[in-house]
Amino acid sequence: MRFSLIDRIVELQPGKRIVAQKSLALGEDYLQDHFPQFPVMPGVLMLESMSQASAWLVRKSENFSSSLVLLREARNVKYAKFVEPGEVLVVTAEIVKHDSSTTQLKVSGCVNGVDAVRARLVLERFNQSDSDPGCQGIDQYTRWRMIEEFKQIYHPSNSSNTTGLQAAG
Repeated sequence: MRFSLIDRIVELQPGKRIVAQKSLALGEDYLQDHFPQFPVMPGVLMLESMSQASAWLVRKSENFSSSLVLLREARNVKYAKFVEPGEVLVVTAEIVKHDSSTTQLKVSGCVNGVDAVRARLVLERFNQSDSDPGCQGIDQYTRWRMIEEFKQIYHPSNSSNTTGLQAAG
């Protein structure tokens, strides 16, 4: 099952940084168990939000050339604040280092300007056809699906930002 923990991308500078949002609603299924009397976003899902925002930055920076962008490593993860229903987790990711197959990023998640979580992430990117040429069709379909999803969540906060949909398709 695939789920999205990024509702909206509000700023994007390919090759540099991204700002994305996750609005936490009381109706989120996992809040029924985490915790019934004190619902908060689980730390692992805060980390997943940061990973997903970072993956969008990597995809757009490479014009969606890799079908898979996966979290390889999370370093120095520090949690500082709960994210409660009604709050918006604002994720900012900045590329620190980018090589032929991995991207290192400095990522933070804030609520109302206060840090909730910080980490250094390493994402790995590749195509399935790199190891199995028979997967070219799967790669092509996956890239198309990611471009379509990107079009749904990318909403720049100002009109001067033109790095969006024109170059995605």
